[in-house]
Amino acid sequence: MNSARISSSVDWIAKAEALQFEVRNLVDGQSQPTSGVVSIEKLSPRDGRLLCRFGTGTMEDVDSAVIAARRAFRDGRWSKLSPSRRSEVLNRLAALLAEHIEEFGLLESLDTGKPITDALGFDVPKSIATLRFSAAAADKLSSQVYGVDPSSLSYQSRRAVGVVGAIIGWNFPLVLASDKIAPALAMGNSLVLKPSELTSFSAARLAQLALDAGVPEGVLNVIHGTAEVGAALARHDDVDMITFTGSSRTGKRLLIASGESNMKRLMLECGGKAPNIVFSDAPDLSAVADSVVARAFWNQGQVCTASSRLLIQQDIKDKLLRLVVERASALSPGDPLNGETSFGALVSASHREKVAAYIAAGEREGASAVYRSTATAPLPGGFYMAPVIFDNVLTHHKIAQEEIFGPVLSVLGFRDDEEAVRIANSTVYGLSAIVWTRDLARAHRVSQAIDAGWIVVNAASFPTGDIGPGILSIEGHKQSGIGVEGGIEGLKAYTRQSVIQLYV
Repeated sequence: MNSARISSSVDWIAKAEALQFEVRNLVDGQSQPTSGVVSIEKLSPRDGRLLCRFGTGTMEDVDSAVIAARRAFRDGRWSKLSPSRRSEVLNRLAALLAEHIEEFGLLESLDTGKPITDALGFDVPKSIATLRFSAAAADKLSSQVYGVDPSSLSYQSRRAVGVVGAIIGWNFPLVLASDKIAPALAMGNSLVLKPSELTSFSAARLAQLALDAGVPEGVLNVIHGTAEVGAALARHDDVDMITFTGSSRTGKRLLIASGESNMKRLMLECGGKAPNIVFSDAPDLSAVADSVVARAFWNQGQVCTASSRLLIQQDIKDKLLRLVVERASALSPGDPLNGETSFGALVSASHREKVAAYIAAGEREGASAVYRSTATAPLPGGFYMAPVIFDNVLTHHKIAQEEIFGPVLSVLGFRDDEEAVRIANSTVYGLSAIVWTRDLARAHRVSQAIDAGWIVVNAASFPTGDIGPGILSIEGHKQSGIGVEGGIEGLKAYTRQSVIQLYV
């Protein structure tokens, strides 16, 4: 999809002004108002104006959705369909999402503050691709057969887990919803989806399209609300699995909730503090600088795999840092609904304050802010923050240890391979990493030593790669998560195994 062509032909501001926002639950195929005695106010990241109010959610909301999901799973309206039939429906959902690409692109931009071209060029196409991959792979999970002889047969059987609760973060709401919906439904499960209260617009709309595509009522339910709603879902004794994308702190709470309830299985994709390691023999430092800036500041740095730590070998450090600062200086916050904007707003005022506190901590601990834009916000009231680059960062500094989730890049120098690996592994996270070198032996040696679930060597500028979305199976290490998401292994995570032994 050529997002530039779409964005140049549409007046996105006029389209946004014509919208009327309402956040509603979807339970058992029925659209319902949100409940709760307190209202959540959704403010526009773009200009700070009030977009809508909705209820904080209740345990009763969660219970009704779980009951609907369990009933749908037990009667087999979806779980007992053949994989090919479920695949047909998921492919129809992907086609419907493609037909509504402008609608969903606009919702994502307004909800998150990301540039409309990013939403059209990545978020919606990625979600479509994930649905299509799960549809294509749904019948590709092979079983194993053992001990075949004239009087016995043993084999492994995979079946759907049952009722899955999905709790997702706010940075890529449509992508994250699709990452949960596609594999869970492909394997025959029923789902209760809880979006972040910060970004609630696309989830129920996607669930409505799922109904139109042929997903039966009750199979896909959406409940909105605060973290208390997520906690209720995590502690519900009739939920068989929780799949989560968000912070490591929340992931730890889900571990407790599982243990204190029914020991439901967990898939946790949590935080990251990715190192981008550049050795002195790296190919083309100009291209490296392009990639460093792209991967550190994409989505305003609000990405769990953002390469927020730049590790540079000492003999090229000054040269590469100059190139990185030069590229970063071209990133000024712009109106997300302007088709020319490449750097938008942060998701909320409170999150902007959190990021600002990390910047203050970096200065307080002795790091040097070698770049900080003086550009003014494009719109009054919006939640804008320009990129900041720190040099002379030490491994124990807060900005080198904690996930900032904002446009802040920390630069650290290293002398040799061993020091690079030590610095790379010096945080509690292990989600992703990048290595730049022409030396194939070094690339292999360093990649094997880095404790991360996704390692890219000589990365391209745009952080997607050539392999289609959803094909790679990625596992977070350390406090970056539990379980595998994506690919065939990610589909398997939404199933349970039984060994069947037959004696005749």
